[in-house]
Amino acid sequence: MDLPKKVTIIEVGPRDGLQNEKNFVPTDIKIQFIRALKDAGLKEMELTSFVSPKWVPQMKDAGEIVEACLNSERDMVLAPNRRGVDRVLETKGKAVAVFVGVSNSFNKKNINKTTSESLEELKPIVGELKEKGYFVRACISTSFYCPYEGKIPPQETLQLCREFADMGVDELSVADTIGMANPKESHELFSLLKNSLPNVLITAHFHDTRKMALANILASLQAGVDRFDTSAGGLGGCPFAPGASGNAATEDVVFMLEQMGIDTGVDLDGLVAAVNIVTPHLSRSIDTGYYKLQTAGQ
Repeated sequence: MDLPKKVTIIEVGPRDGLQNEKNFVPTDIKIQFIRALKDAGLKEMELTSFVSPKWVPQMKDAGEIVEACLNSERDMVLAPNRRGVDRVLETKGKAVAVFVGVSNSFNKKNINKTTSESLEELKPIVGELKEKGYFVRACISTSFYCPYEGKIPPQETLQLCREFADMGVDELSVADTIGMANPKESHELFSLLKNSLPNVLITAHFHDTRKMALANILASLQAGVDRFDTSAGGLGGCPFAPGASGNAATEDVVFMLEQMGIDTGVDLDGLVAAVNIVTPHLSRSIDTGYYKLQTAGQ
């Protein structure tokens, strides 16, 4: 196997992981969770999102989270529109995540705009952020399948990624939003993206709806990807994507990679400790393989 010696894990649990959680997780618990994840060695993270609390109530404390936890150049805040970006500009943060779905139907459900309308709105915003020295991450939703439109042709995903690359974004987080991709599709799409867009960071973002996230990560590794979004405890789901389950679990991904001799710089005991902080406040149990083995009998 032609595999990288080192992989970067981008922790998305505090944002993507918690956004669909039914119980409101207390702000102080979120802060403890984030700090424990950082102590475990996670250097890049989605902290929260500046979105309407009407639509995503879990993120209503985003300002407090940023104030308490933002201390790294790669502490990212998701900002879906101009209003969200303006809030980021008022903080000391220097990393922003924007997002667009390849699927028009998903985009309309999510932010009430077509894909092309979102791009038109984001183009000057991305330009402004880059002029001000921000790290800009573009999250590409429904890159493989859409809950409303079905399979997405790879060339459509490539075209959207190319438009963001032309805007000057630093990173493309390419997501299997509803967890329907298989390893063959993952290898093909990420090979296409890596070959077509060599000057932008390519990150793979898998959901584990059908228990294929680890297999898809292995296929992506073989396609040259060395950056992965994961969520501690396998938390996750999307309010606007019916059927989407949790993300690939950080602890399972780190365990697999380390067993394969691939360095992640992440401490597994520290990950388990972080998940233990948030678990009592969740409406669901944590059933990821590594976590269950480590906490059996407790």
